[in-house]
Amino acid sequence: MSASGSSRALSPERAGAEGGAVSGSGHVVLVVDDAPRSLGSLCIELENEGYTVLVAASGEAALERLDLVTPDAILLDAMMPGLDGFATCARIKRHAAWAHIPVIFMTGLSDTDDVLRGFAAGGVDYVVKPVRAPEVVARLATHVRNARTARMAREAIEVGGHGVVMVDGQRRVAWHSPQAQRWLVEFFEDEPDGAGVEWLYSSGAAPPGRTRGARTLVARRLGSVGLGEDMWLLGVQRADVQLSSRVLEASLTPRETEVLSWIAKGKTNRDVAEILGMSPRTVNKHLERVFEKLGVETRAAAAALASREG
Repeated sequence: MSASGSSRALSPERAGAEGGAVSGSGHVVLVVDDAPRSLGSLCIELENEGYTVLVAASGEAALERLDLVTPDAILLDAMMPGLDGFATCARIKRHAAWAHIPVIFMTGLSDTDDVLRGFAAGGVDYVVKPVRAPEVVARLATHVRNARTARMAREAIEVGGHGVVMVDGQRRVAWHSPQAQRWLVEFFEDEPDGAGVEWLYSSGAAPPGRTRGARTLVARRLGSVGLGEDMWLLGVQRADVQLSSRVLEASLTPRETEVLSWIAKGKTNRDVAEILGMSPRTVNKHLERVFEKLGVETRAAAAALASREG
């Protein structure tokens, strides 16, 4: 089966000409296999489920397709002549504009080493050939939904200016928000590649603050997500702000940490509002969340915890 052999599958030329129509007509899946005719029934099943199917017969052709249109998911044959599926997936994941696309390997290989190799290359799942169309459709729907949810969350993080880092199971940065990237560059600009990740894992769930000039970078591990990935929240505070271990363990946001630090210095809500450029009501809302996270009920108790435990 070729891209032109289906009434709903698109050739690369048509995909490029109808880029807007493709993205608005439902989810797009790119099927990559050096013997695409063997997957005719799968492509038909995908079309019946409402997917627009693009087909590439090699890893090189797949990368060319991606230059024209960004699919919602990729079904990728692992063993192909030339650029095989593992190498193709690795290239996709190194490209910032494509890294978010979930890649599901289709392979006749079922040895553990081959499966692990697929995950190491950046795949999210795999199906064993001969593929069973209903199984592929079910797995694909799940991964497309998860990828969309993750993409929306990341966009929200970027808009909000939060510092979030996702680290994969091999302790490589899988994704970071623009703010997190700026902070990592600022605080580790003189260090070798990977120093920022090493710092994150240097001491449990909360590494020691890293100070540069008058500012200190702090981090808190939020937990595991996806396939062995860890999510970290970064924040920057003034270097003279000293927090207790209990406060660090509470996973306060950078703004909550700022509010608490000023409260610990004896400032009123109105004072904090003027200093931080927000309303007293907003300061109070931040304090309510701080009290809840710290397990205290009064300003005095929160302020006491904001001092370094000696």
